[in-house]
Amino acid sequence: MKLVTYQKGRARPRAGALIDGDRRIIDLQAAHRVRYGRSSPMLASVLAMAESGDDALELAGRLIKGAARTKSAVLARDAVRLLAPIPAPPQMRDFLCFEKHLLQAFGAARKVRAAGTPDPAAAIREMEAKGILTVPEVWYERPIFYHPNRLNVVGTGTDIEWPAYSAMLDFELEFGCFIGKPGRDIPAARARSHIFGYTIFNDVSARDEQMKEMPGQLGPGKGKDFDTGNVLGPCLVTADEIGNPYRLRMEARVNGERWGGGNSGEMHWKFEDCIAHASRSETVVSGEFFGSGTVGSGCGVEQMRFLKPGDVVELEVEGIGVLSNRFVKRGA
Repeated sequence: MKLVTYQKGRARPRAGALIDGDRRIIDLQAAHRVRYGRSSPMLASVLAMAESGDDALELAGRLIKGAARTKSAVLARDAVRLLAPIPAPPQMRDFLCFEKHLLQAFGAARKVRAAGTPDPAAAIREMEAKGILTVPEVWYERPIFYHPNRLNVVGTGTDIEWPAYSAMLDFELEFGCFIGKPGRDIPAARARSHIFGYTIFNDVSARDEQMKEMPGQLGPGKGKDFDTGNVLGPCLVTADEIGNPYRLRMEARVNGERWGGGNSGEMHWKFEDCIAHASRSETVVSGEFFGSGTVGSGCGVEQMRFLKPGDVVELEVEGIGVLSNRFVKRGA
């Protein structure tokens, strides 16, 4: 099933599921009240559903099948605003799972840095010789990650605010999983059973700021952290519906023009590897989000193309849907 968090006007966000070819939403809590005469704590939010696991999914499945009997709980998708499936995840980790993206992005980053030198070609040769802006050996040893700001999360259709300090804003085509069953020291062989579902992730990046900060070796900092910078959606597709997550087509479009994409099967590190690594001596909890990192050719910097104010970015992942947002500058 495809779970969503939606908001109508100024009302509180509510948990629902897409039905009828994704054209309508069934409000799961409202349907439960109509059918059983009471609310269910398992349906209070999509996070509550992730925490409740199979019991919540079984209950939601019954409500979806009986949607015809609870018509008052069904509304048009275009009559509401979709938030991120879990609007404020308890934790976020974004990994670097695609080697092709790293190779191409580091090559582009060397060009950007060299462009400000008297002899760009010589500067690129020097960086290559010294191993500057190349894939680090540690990447081949373990799935490395950083923590995006979980409080900067927005959903599809929300305008992305261009950070005032950046002139090189970029999108990143990713997808990721939400943890269902919590755990610690989870073996990779059993990690798939801890995945509740999947969604699309646009890891918006201020490339100029990112390149200034990354040499400090503490992470991207303000290259990633700004309001509306983490975009999740449009829905959370439960793990049973996705099946094999490593064969999904991925595509990025800007103003309707294809800018790139790839396939989730190109992941060097799988989500099972990421969960096993992150859970070493640490409990991962329900609702945590694990990002895949950018698919190869899934961002502008790999092609030395950058966004402009007013651009609309659409990220599509097979079986999940389309995550669409417009990039705007305040006062523009």
